[in-house]
Amino acid sequence: MNTSAPISTEARRGSIACVGMGITLGSHLTPLSRSHIETADVVFAALSDHVVELWLRRLNPEVRSLQPYYRPGKSRMKTYREWVDVMITEVRAGKRVCAVFYGHPGIFAWSPHKVIELARAEGYQAHMEAGISAEDCLYADLGIDPGRVGCQHLEASQLLFFERNLDTTSHVILWQLGVVGDRSLGRFRTPDAYRELLTERLLQDYPADHPAIVYRAPTLPIEGPHIQRTVLRDFPAAQFTGQETLVLPPAHALKPNAIMRARLDALDAIHGTGAEPAVPA
Repeated sequence: MNTSAPISTEARRGSIACVGMGITLGSHLTPLSRSHIETADVVFAALSDHVVELWLRRLNPEVRSLQPYYRPGKSRMKTYREWVDVMITEVRAGKRVCAVFYGHPGIFAWSPHKVIELARAEGYQAHMEAGISAEDCLYADLGIDPGRVGCQHLEASQLLFFERNLDTTSHVILWQLGVVGDRSLGRFRTPDAYRELLTERLLQDYPADHPAIVYRAPTLPIEGPHIQRTVLRDFPAAQFTGQETLVLPPAHALKPNAIMRARLDALDAIHGTGAEPAVPA
């Protein structure tokens, strides 16, 4: 990527806002993100659904799809670097740029963080607007309160690439199942055998009959959430489109910390406060 192009005073007027469409078309877009889309000189769209892209063009006709940069067998990292290159080129040209991504633009998205970092380093205005993510939808659709016993979120491949310790007293949520185990970054979906290997790894921490939920948030208002409830041993046989997430409920209760509770008791005695359970039943 060429990052040393000369920058004129005029070009420094350029700016970029990376915004999220949310997950469900139309209903998740925030007023501020919508304003950035409508007032931009050029809008880059990293959206795989043609219907969503057509809807976006109703807000601003100057939409340029980033999807054609994908190619089977081509590293996704190369694609993402090309995205950054085309976006920063328009910023350097003095354009007001808006880049639109699914969900939250900062979650499982390398390019928004990189282009903002690069633009700021060159003196341009650049920022990110939060969006409703698949994680937000998951909490609502599955009735999970992450503040109750906690949630551990991991990209699924990390369990195969690295030695990671799972917190089985919390909800464990594994993302990007569709490309689990893909070291080439060139696949759009990995064969079933890769999920079987992931299952083998999970069985080191969970019993084979432990509940497992395969979840996919709805992208269109006419759809509902996709929720498959199964057990871990049967997880590889679940139905997949490539966009699913695996949710593993807690396998064990939280273990009280007797030492810290005793110290809290001592502080309560000094400060005259009562004791309430840290986690409601």
